[in-house]
Amino acid sequence: MTPMIFVYASPLLVIWLLYFLFRKKHERTSVAIRDEAIKSGLTEPASLHPVIDPAKCLGCAACITACPEGKILRLINKKAVLVEPTLCIGHGACKASCPTEAITLVFGTEKRGVDIPHVGPDFQTNVPGIYIAGELGGMGLIGNAIEQGCQAVDSVRSSNSSASQDRLDLVIVGAGPAGFAATLAAKHHKLRFVTVEQDCLGGTVSQFPRGKLVMTRPAKLPIIGKMNFRETSKEELLSFWQEAEREAGLTINYEERVEDITKSGDGFEVRTTRGQYSTNAVLLTIGRRGTPRKLGVPGEEQAKVVYRLIDPEQYRGSHVLVVGGGDSALEAATSIADEPGTTVTLSYRNDSFSRAKLKNRNKVEAAQRARRLNVLFESSVIRIGKHDAEIEKAGKTMVGKNDAVIVCAGGILPTGFLKSIGVEVETKHGTA
Repeated sequence: MTPMIFVYASPLLVIWLLYFLFRKKHERTSVAIRDEAIKSGLTEPASLHPVIDPAKCLGCAACITACPEGKILRLINKKAVLVEPTLCIGHGACKASCPTEAITLVFGTEKRGVDIPHVGPDFQTNVPGIYIAGELGGMGLIGNAIEQGCQAVDSVRSSNSSASQDRLDLVIVGAGPAGFAATLAAKHHKLRFVTVEQDCLGGTVSQFPRGKLVMTRPAKLPIIGKMNFRETSKEELLSFWQEAEREAGLTINYEERVEDITKSGDGFEVRTTRGQYSTNAVLLTIGRRGTPRKLGVPGEEQAKVVYRLIDPEQYRGSHVLVVGGGDSALEAATSIADEPGTTVTLSYRNDSFSRAKLKNRNKVEAAQRARRLNVLFESSVIRIGKHDAEIEKAGKTMVGKNDAVIVCAGGILPTGFLKSIGVEVETKHGTA
């Protein structure tokens, strides 16, 4: 009997041993990835991200499988851990997949707070009748923003049943992903509405550099139907939206900026650069970029200083200085460095690109190795001349030739505007 038990038990022991060794190797890899992120200072998520309660986590790996961004969640000591926080872009699929509700989605961390307006489950702010959807509310992912825009319009319809018929049902502010979807939804439901956009169709997306890949997931647009994009360029996405705009017969008031929103009875008066609208409700889909953050240094007022990159080709053969350490700065620097004859310097005040995606950091490293890009960490621009720029690093001043400066230092959030119309804004430090 004993030999028979050994015959059957041996394969099981081998399988168990191989599984044990595989799991240990996998865990060592996970620990190494986590430690490298900590060492590189890449620990601050840019947006909504998961916090995992180890007491509730079963280590089933359902969240790891569900995450569309790859294995940025991994098992360590049989518990799920966010090992690459900067790569998390707030899909939320991890939370939905967790069988024990061990995951909470939060904004900000103890080190870095994020300003988020107070928004309820129906997308209504603390001011009844003013709604917020999309990036301004913390949802930067295009697919999520589209869904929120549609859902917000549904909430407006539900609350407008007894509203005045002498006013518009809705004024939509912004024509980015959330605003465009909301505009389609409002037309589909035959609401009386107006959409105003201070720039052009696409909002923040339209300001991305030429050829930038825009990560999306399938989403459904009212009237138009399903968008099947998963990874597409800015140009392809905007072309699709422009065709959808024509097909649906939309009217969007471009180059019209909202200046004020005031309460009027049980509705609102929306004052813009072109006129005034009386409305029962307002939906803000204005994004989070706000006014570009400036350097505040001599020479910044020159025409050669800009705050976003549109076309890298225009800088061919030039000496270009890019300032910033986020994805927009890295994308601008590397795309310009690809143009023939350019000399590109990337200046950043911190010691690592902690807010940038891995693929953009890899592009920077490749450009450095090819000597097409000079990176200056822990440096600050102190003067911009007509034909040069002055940078301070480690107590030393460097002056170099310069034809153009691109400042990618983020934007001043529209917090002041929100507070002026009564919307409460809270700084989140790792809270939902």
